[in-house]
Amino acid sequence: MFARGETIIQYMDKLAPKHYAVPDDRIGLQIGSLRKEVKKVLIALDVNAEVAAEAASLGAELIIAHHAPIYRPLKHLQTDTPAGALMASLLKNDIAVYVAHTNLDTADGGMNDWMAEALGLEGRAVLEEVHTDKLSKLAVFVPKDHADKVRAALFGAGAGWIGHYSDCSFNVEGTGTFLPREGTNPFIGQQGKREAVEEVRIETVVPDSVRKAVIQAMLKAHPYEEVAYDLYPMDLKGRTFGLGRVGALPASESLDEFAERVKLAFDVPFVRVVGDGSRTIRKVAVLGGSGSRYIHHAKFAGADVLVTGDIDYHTAQDAEVMGLAIVDPGHNAEKIMKPKTAEWLRGKLQEQGYETEVIASTIHTEPFRLR
Repeated sequence: MFARGETIIQYMDKLAPKHYAVPDDRIGLQIGSLRKEVKKVLIALDVNAEVAAEAASLGAELIIAHHAPIYRPLKHLQTDTPAGALMASLLKNDIAVYVAHTNLDTADGGMNDWMAEALGLEGRAVLEEVHTDKLSKLAVFVPKDHADKVRAALFGAGAGWIGHYSDCSFNVEGTGTFLPREGTNPFIGQQGKREAVEEVRIETVVPDSVRKAVIQAMLKAHPYEEVAYDLYPMDLKGRTFGLGRVGALPASESLDEFAERVKLAFDVPFVRVVGDGSRTIRKVAVLGGSGSRYIHHAKFAGADVLVTGDIDYHTAQDAEVMGLAIVDPGHNAEKIMKPKTAEWLRGKLQEQGYETEVIASTIHTEPFRLR
């Protein structure tokens, strides 16, 4: 059994929800259709002619990419231009392209966490907040012997998170009463007779971003045809998601030693370094992609060094004056998302019995080389 494109993207939305993206980012389905069976998915950092050819040779019906092939608005689609030829190739081979960009960057367990883990950072925190979940309180009344099933459904749909704790709930046992009227089909009892049932009141917190999914999961798992539940907003903030991470190395090391760590972590042949190679590094800020505008965020967070790509000349000078070291492994360091996304998505599909193959692209899209 192969998963349909829509199903695959439903799983991707669990890893990188679209509402986590920064405003006006180019994410989501860009080319083709998801309304088809997908036997192979290719995970790529970029979508260029070589990646499109790789997908076609593999027989992949879907590419999930980090960088959008359509980033600037198209004024025309001429097939004798590189962009037009790429679109034509993808459409000719019926290959859909779906983009997860800053929503993957901000996601808990996404791009920036993968990069922080690769560097061995401990005690990680968000560098710049992008999204904070608003919370609602949900209370549902469940027959005692179905409480575990309903709780599992709630937690599985995203309810029950308080900070870094999951599966949080409060449970009180009591007696529920009801009288099934004409036209009902009660799970317990019979029409015209008042029932008293041992029930559990399950209370938990629900991020507004997954409220609809949580309610649907609860109703599906609950045995009653008419479910009694309360849902009300709270003046509390939930989990925070954002760009970049700040954390500490297990032990201090010199900037030159740390630069070697970065090269190994991201499998890059070289890095650009700002700062005295002998200075001590312990607290690290890391941000995938282009992070020039985050030097002040890193400094205010107490970081000794910022690891990010595409640092320009004047930003490097500013960082040097501020006393912030820089290690720039290039934008292509984000290629870590290929095996990581493939591993995550493959596991989710296999859990549900799907045979869809998830493949990490082997195409190297770094445009720069050393001489």
